[in-house]
Amino acid sequence: MARVFNFSAGPSVLPEVVLKQCAEDMMDYKGSGMSVMEMSHRSKVYDNIIKEAEQDLRDLLEIPDNYKVLFLQGGASQQFAAVPLNLMKNGVADYIITGQWAKKAYEEAQKYGKANAIASSADKTFSYIPDCSDLPISEDADYVHICHNNTIYGTTFKELPNTKGKILVADMSSDILSQPVNVSDYGMIYFGVQKNVGPAGVVIAIIREDLIRDDVNPATPTMLKYKTQADNDSLYNTPPCYGIYVCGLVFKWVKEMGGLAAMKVHNEKKAAILYDFLDSSKMFKGTVEKKDRSLMNVPFVTGNDELDAKFVKEATAAGFVNLKGHRSVGGMRASIYNAMPIEGVEKLVQFMKDFEAANA
Repeated sequence: MARVFNFSAGPSVLPEVVLKQCAEDMMDYKGSGMSVMEMSHRSKVYDNIIKEAEQDLRDLLEIPDNYKVLFLQGGASQQFAAVPLNLMKNGVADYIITGQWAKKAYEEAQKYGKANAIASSADKTFSYIPDCSDLPISEDADYVHICHNNTIYGTTFKELPNTKGKILVADMSSDILSQPVNVSDYGMIYFGVQKNVGPAGVVIAIIREDLIRDDVNPATPTMLKYKTQADNDSLYNTPPCYGIYVCGLVFKWVKEMGGLAAMKVHNEKKAAILYDFLDSSKMFKGTVEKKDRSLMNVPFVTGNDELDAKFVKEATAAGFVNLKGHRSVGGMRASIYNAMPIEGVEKLVQFMKDFEAANA
């Protein structure tokens, strides 16, 4: 069977060259006589894999030397607890609520200190990014937290919030590596890899060294202490070895594609094809304010639930899969991450045009 065009929000499409390399390495990784799946995380061969993956990520994001890169488990959702446990010195943090994941992070933080919602776009179903130029930042806030790109709602921060000198912490699960990032703007960046980087099961944290401390909340589990992980080079216990290996292959692929500046051009081109059609269509409409549109996740609707369901069913049959929107938004959503080829978006738009003509 031919490969489908997979528009899933995550786990999502991976580059074909990466999948082929995984297949090639499956029985025998580089003459080791075994699969990476079977390999000891303490072995020299695996040590090279994880170190190379870290170096390639550092190269791509130009991560400064005073930041640690940690390969962790538990997904971004586990970081919703780990962040306040590790970073709340004063027991106060400010959260900007731009979607379901930002809201979940905020709710989790309330268990460990005083979490303040200082801005929100909930009033319009998270269809925009609130003005963050002059926020009521708490004087004693340890950090300000954002979800940089909102997978469900298709919005993204084009400008970072004015944190008035406070540390910025960002969940970048759905847009990391899609464009250049100035890591120095953040105290910490974390991301679950299953949207734009690799298979589910790995979360990567990039943390400024001065934020990695011993004197964290005494209730912090050993495994959730950033110092535990940093002191042990992400090898305190068995990490998600195979997932990290695949992430490493993706980092190399992004480098071969020309790095993050080239990825941004590639992603802008793809997004423009879809958004231009949505703006001209009489049937399909985007759900996000234009100025805040994501390059990665594009929600859209027809305005008729039955027609939406018909479209998803026919699209699936035609090889465009996982287009059903999140239950909180309805309609459809096309996630067009780095590994989605331009051809996939062009063919989807042609299918949408044909569907519109047939159902006008």
